[in-house]
Amino acid sequence: MGIISWIVFGLIAGVIARLLMPGSDPGGCIITVLLGIAGAFVGGFLYGLITGVPQYTTFDLQSLIVATLGAIVVLVVYRVIAGRL
Repeated sequence: MGIISWIVFGLIAGVIARLLMPGSDPGGCIITVLLGIAGAFVGGFLYGLITGVPQYTTFDLQSLIVATLGAIVVLVVYRVIAGRL
């Protein structure tokens, strides 16, 4: 059940990141889920480095914000890499 929860959480974070950063990106729902999950990991990792508190233990609004910010970072990196290919 935990893996499914993270996939759904990543999907929500990826969709919010895409809404905040409109533009044409290659990929569909699968890319959105992957960006969201990667963003959740990146955001949680960076949050843990800054505060010393791991962010991956709860599903709350703060975790969603951290995951969305991480997904935005991953989306920017994805756009830069995809633009060069």
